[in-house]
Amino acid sequence: MSPGEALQTEIPEARRMENYRSGNCLLSYFDPNTKKFRNFTASQFGDVWNHFDQDGNGFIDGEELEMFMGKLVECIIPKHARNQLSEDDTRELVNELLKVIDTNNDNRIDIRELAQLLPTDEEFLILFQRENKLNSSVDFMKVWREFDKDHSGFIEADELKDFLTELLSFGIHKDDEKFDEKIIEYTDTILKLFDHNRDGKLQLSEMSRLIPVEENFLCRPIFKHAGKITAADVDRVFALYDTDKNGTIEDLELYGFLKDLLELVEEDFDESDLDYTRSMILQNWDFNNDGKISLEEMRMLLLAYSSKDSKIDNDNYNYHNDGSKTSNKKISMVKSNPRHSTGENVERQNIIKTTWSKRK
Repeated sequence: MSPGEALQTEIPEARRMENYRSGNCLLSYFDPNTKKFRNFTASQFGDVWNHFDQDGNGFIDGEELEMFMGKLVECIIPKHARNQLSEDDTRELVNELLKVIDTNNDNRIDIRELAQLLPTDEEFLILFQRENKLNSSVDFMKVWREFDKDHSGFIEADELKDFLTELLSFGIHKDDEKFDEKIIEYTDTILKLFDHNRDGKLQLSEMSRLIPVEENFLCRPIFKHAGKITAADVDRVFALYDTDKNGTIEDLELYGFLKDLLELVEEDFDESDLDYTRSMILQNWDFNNDGKISLEEMRMLLLAYSSKDSKIDNDNYNYHNDGSKTSNKKISMVKSNPRHSTGENVERQNIIKTTWSKRK
């Protein structure tokens, strides 16, 4: 009997649904005798994640985090014992639990952290192991191009199935009679977890959450503060993306750089947004029109981005009570650019105004 079948036997569907409606779906999977969670199938894991990630931002945070930690305490601490805890005791317990769960200390729970907490299929867990992270967005773009076989700009369900088959083939023997069944279940669950716009396929930003990179170098604080970036910083950035060391950033290297650049201002974007950003960057910063970015062109681009003449308009962000902000699909950057001289348009004498917006 599989873990999923055992769970179905011990916890009837009606009782599970009752626990969902009562507000603590975790109770359906917790064994009060052993004080442990029973095994989750991939599908059940997806249901629990979506139950708590109510805004679909890919994290359990804010009020969601408070609710999750409260429900977790309900599971592991018997009611009579909880009633004896003061508010300070409960708060201290929650903080200690969060220290264990929130391994990157960002005061929120991501899918990988939840996967380490809730026991699920060993093969499915492989998807969320941190050692599976890619080294860079250039590597990500190689994976993207390999599995977007029809060049549609999306990873559709059949392509996602091929990706998971290759990724998990060493964990599940293909001669296993349940191999295809598991891959189908995992594909459905991945779409449930990462397909935020519910179109049945993964766009570029959604796929990047499934297979993240070790670090988006452009997200470092030095790139977010005017006047702080140095020529040495630019050299490091250029070396990161110039993977073939030919002195230019081109093709997948350029797309990897642009993906990281978009992630600074957008949570959701697709390949058409990447293509549009590429055309705008090359139009304004590819001075010799070779379709590539040289070290000098990169230096001028990034130094302008961090200079006092560059700005990200605060009006283009929505601010939230927790202090976070999200883009409203528009970024305006004003940059000095020697490529443009005097002409009919006086405004372009000293500056470029580049506006990136989500096309509908």
